[in-house]
Amino acid sequence: MSEATEENPKKSGKMKKMLMIGIGILVIGGGGAGAGLYAAGSGLLGGGDAKTRSVIDPNKPQLVLKGQGKASSAVEGGEHEGGDSDHARSSGGEKYESTYYQIEREFTSNLKDSPRFVQIGLGVVTNYDERVIENLKRHEMPVRSAVLLTLADEDENAVFTAAGKEDLSRRLTIAINKVLTKKEGFGGIADVYFTNFIIQ
Repeated sequence: MSEATEENPKKSGKMKKMLMIGIGILVIGGGGAGAGLYAAGSGLLGGGDAKTRSVIDPNKPQLVLKGQGKASSAVEGGEHEGGDSDHARSSGGEKYESTYYQIEREFTSNLKDSPRFVQIGLGVVTNYDERVIENLKRHEMPVRSAVLLTLADEDENAVFTAAGKEDLSRRLTIAINKVLTKKEGFGGIADVYFTNFIIQ
């Protein structure tokens, strides 16, 4: 009998030890899983689109899914709703709605260290809601200034090549977004397109 009572406390001690180890593993594993889910949801880990990983701020423009939103298409200053058009419902292509806007007046500037000048017409595109275009219109003066400063810093030889024009388009996109971010806290212009390009 004494042998049985000695074995029982040993078994009971081992069971408690195993139970404590099991609970410890569950706590650590659960905490790790929770931390992993938090990190993935907050964008610290990969997975998902970088544009959609951030927390949605209702005060900033929102991405508009293709065929799902109130994206407006603005051409030469006139606007019309583009969310229900046939092309917006088409499958394939980009995931988000594209809203285009052509800046009304052209830009004319001398080129860097050159007697030549360039005259361009610009259009922009955004995948965000109408607030981006509204911001662009509201801050047209500083946007025009940023575009002219960028053009004045352009090398004459670069504007004669397709690669140079693509680089200029990229730099103009950055310049416009910089102005909008400074004024509104949000850029949102995805790309700049040339609607006219004359060098004289």
